Amino acid sequence: MSADDRVDNLAEDHGIRTPAPRGKEAVRLAWSRLRVEAASAAAEEPMLASFVNAAILRHDGFKDALAHRIAAKLEDAQLDSLVINDVVHESLRSDPTIAEFAAADMLAIAERDPACRSLLQPFLYFKGFHATQSHRIAHWLWGQGRETLAFHLQSRISERFGLDIHPAARIGQGLMIDHATGVVIGETAVIGDDVSILHEVTLGGTGAAGIERHPKIGNGVLIGAGAKILGNITVGDEARIAAGSVVLKPVQARCTVAGVPARPVGGPCVEPAKRMDQTLDEGK
Repeated sequence: MSADDRVDNLAEDHGIRTPAPRGKEAVRLAWSRLRVEAASAAAEEPMLASFVNAAILRHDGFKDALAHRIAAKLEDAQLDSLVINDVVHESLRSDPTIAEFAAADMLAIAERDPACRSLLQPFLYFKGFHATQSHRIAHWLWGQGRETLAFHLQSRISERFGLDIHPAARIGQGLMIDHATGVVIGETAVIGDDVSILHEVTLGGTGAAGIERHPKIGNGVLIGAGAKILGNITVGDEARIAAGSVVLKPVQARCTVAGVPARPVGGPCVEPAKRMDQTLDEGK
């Protein structure tokens, strides 16, 4: 039986999930769910009612609420929340995909994280979500040539959330950075869609030359806690990197690698980023 046949059999055994909403549909669904959950939470916990109202219920749409939340998290002595709110709104008007990707991220977290009870948790509390959305604003600024402000936001993200993402790094939608503490993503790193990353992961560079020196992560990849992927190498779609591994060579699609240095183990895997299965049993 070929590797592709084994993958097809695994897909039949475990079931491929319905594709997650994207674009405006993701925003509509996320905002609708978020408002219902916020109203319920405000009624159940009156002590937080004013907070939930200010963060979600008083806003006319998802973009307004997202801008308010990012501003509340990133404000400091140099930039108050009103200034950051204006910057975020400017980015959202210029690039609607920022809000669309944020909504896709929220839905991905709710789908994959068994500790997530509702969309309220990532939107209000999960620092992996907050850091990712803040990075999207810094990345937009970087693309506009506003590097000083982009670096300021990068520094604030690092201080506030305990992880470091260079503003030039390119990140797709449907991303979950679980726990997030200690994550480092370098300047020329690229992350595809529907990727799951756990804490203390490094997408690091090799060499001091200012060229492509960081990993390129495909779609649907799962990167386990503490894994280090170093250099301008490619990790193929739906690959799985075991916790604590050090990856120095390219990883084929739907392949699990483990160890120091990392080597292929077990059989092919299917949708590892969505299933979040970090065991190394054959065919998982």
